[in-house]
Amino acid sequence: MALKGQLVIHTVAKTSFATVQAGFYVIIVFMDLFQELNDAQKQAVLHKDGPLLVLAGAGAGKTKAIAYRVAHLVSQGVEPERILAITFTNKAAEEMKQRINKLLLATDYLPAGKAGSRLTTPFVSTFHSLCAYILRKSGRSIEVIKNFTILDKEDSLSVIKNAMKDLNLDPRQFQPNKMQVIISRYKGDLITNKDFSNFIEDGFFPHTLQKIWDKYEEQLKKQNALDFDDLVLKTVLLLKKDEKVRDYYQNFWQYILIDEYQDTNKSQYEFSKILGDKHKNICAIGDIDQAIYGWRGADFRNIINFEKDFPNHVSIIFEENYRSTQNILEAAAKVIEKNKMRKPKKLLATKEKGAEISLFEAMNEEEEAEFVTHKIKDLLSSKVEPSLKVQPCEIAVLYRANFQSRIIEEACLKHGIPHQVLGVQFYERKEIKDILAYIRASLNPQNLIDIKRIINVPLRGIGKTTILNYFANKELPAEAKKKIKIFLNLLDEIREEIKKSKPSDVIRFILKETGYQEHLESGGSDDLERLENIKELATIASRYDEFNPPEGTEKMITDISLLSDQDSYNKKQKAVRLMTVHSAKGLEFENVFVVGLEQGLFPHAGFGDDRHDKDEEERRLFYVALTRAKEKVFLSFSVSRTIFGARQLNMPSQFLSDIPDHLLKMEEYENPPAGGEEIVEYL
Repeated sequence: MALKGQLVIHTVAKTSFATVQAGFYVIIVFMDLFQELNDAQKQAVLHKDGPLLVLAGAGAGKTKAIAYRVAHLVSQGVEPERILAITFTNKAAEEMKQRINKLLLATDYLPAGKAGSRLTTPFVSTFHSLCAYILRKSGRSIEVIKNFTILDKEDSLSVIKNAMKDLNLDPRQFQPNKMQVIISRYKGDLITNKDFSNFIEDGFFPHTLQKIWDKYEEQLKKQNALDFDDLVLKTVLLLKKDEKVRDYYQNFWQYILIDEYQDTNKSQYEFSKILGDKHKNICAIGDIDQAIYGWRGADFRNIINFEKDFPNHVSIIFEENYRSTQNILEAAAKVIEKNKMRKPKKLLATKEKGAEISLFEAMNEEEEAEFVTHKIKDLLSSKVEPSLKVQPCEIAVLYRANFQSRIIEEACLKHGIPHQVLGVQFYERKEIKDILAYIRASLNPQNLIDIKRIINVPLRGIGKTTILNYFANKELPAEAKKKIKIFLNLLDEIREEIKKSKPSDVIRFILKETGYQEHLESGGSDDLERLENIKELATIASRYDEFNPPEGTEKMITDISLLSDQDSYNKKQKAVRLMTVHSAKGLEFENVFVVGLEQGLFPHAGFGDDRHDKDEEERRLFYVALTRAKEKVFLSFSVSRTIFGARQLNMPSQFLSDIPDHLLKMEEYENPPAGGEEIVEYL
């Protein structure tokens, strides 16, 4: 009650008599919204001074609570610009900023027209944007010049390749991709190249890595550039080294809120700790059960470390769920309770029991895709009750690995279901376009677009100048001529393979003979996933194996080209979302399909990932998938699935046995007779 009175008095004091009536109306609206908060949310909002840890379950309204907490701090006399809110994605930061500004404007704390100004509003940012801001403003003491360039992953890799070239290192022996992954992980752990030299182990590889890393940093400095990991790393180094700079930011931001705290890595954790060390007014919001980024360095144990670093903290648990039905939450709870590394909590449903969770056992991935699209059509059509009919944008199909999108995309195209793939569509992915470019270039040597694309992919030592001179028909040095000749001979070999082999064998031939497979196998998790995508392309190609060479390969290329044309659609149009579970983090949908629930796929085999908690992270990932749904969940698995052109038998995912039988409903599906499907208007 005290909050309401302070808000009214403060607002009226700032408002002229002529506008009090209008201002009071807005205040009443805000007060009604505040009354909608539950007790735990109110406790977090009303907490002012001292460290605060909020353990917020899925769908528990944490973003709403953060916005109201900021509004309350301002109502208590805290200047808005003294408040810092940090999250991980630009989308999340923008949503948080809009909510906060809307509340501040509604309560007349923020002058009209000033929304978004850092002088009058809280600083809402991602970790990396915030660190770039600090480095540009204050980084000179650690020799970071204000106008530095931030390199993306590809640019960074290019610099590593140049560094290795200067060192006369064979990229086949020391893969640049692998060097990049290792250096990135060390930087995330707050280890610089100079630190690495202090505890380097004996051996050829560690000492070679040291040379590459030193040369890489030398070239970054020469170009006045920072890579993505440098932003947080160098900001931490700056705050530790420069007492004046550290005091300035510690004093300037008196209240700090950090969302998705379980996703912080060591450098982000240390950065947060330093910023909040003086005033101790740091609020960390997170959920161990939704920690799904360990593979990229995130450590959910930072939440536990928060309790140790701030022993006098207040801890609040958000358990009321406003998103999902009771059945969905019970299933999610039964799944996640198997994890040992977590803080126990219950998700309390505010909705009714809801529908049972559907489970479908498919004979193969094609039948699984048909089942999914059949159910989507039911949801979109008049076959269901009017109250249950949904829009396409209220449906999501989630999968563990990107390559799974292909079969779902094709089924959606076949049935005319509007859809959007979050991320890059299967046939638009770089690795897929590269392999297809090899085929097209070998079939048509005059196709300069595809030749330019793959003439130096993977690396063959054919430089840009050589490529430009080659296409300009200029005279080339002998060594350059030799490399170009080797490439052209490779295209000839592919052409001969197309003439005599099945399409699926052609894909395997290209993957091996071009060096593409070796290139991807030596990289990080992203590269290994790209290799999976190419294997999925081989599976697609096997559909054309029944045709005699070269007809099969030629038909495949033609069909894929037409499919790509048909796949172009208006992104502004309402559409079913297809995405990985990782991409779905933070989103919610009325209806969610989770496909490919098979051992080795979900949970994923892990590509040799030896992290001790990878099994529990897979379980957390499934928990995230379930809790994206508001009303209905459809689960499916395939008894057999074709991987790399070879069909294999699968066991159902272990996660399915964690869900109590009374929550599941087995689904049956029969393919409708050809030509007998009803045409449905979805939009």
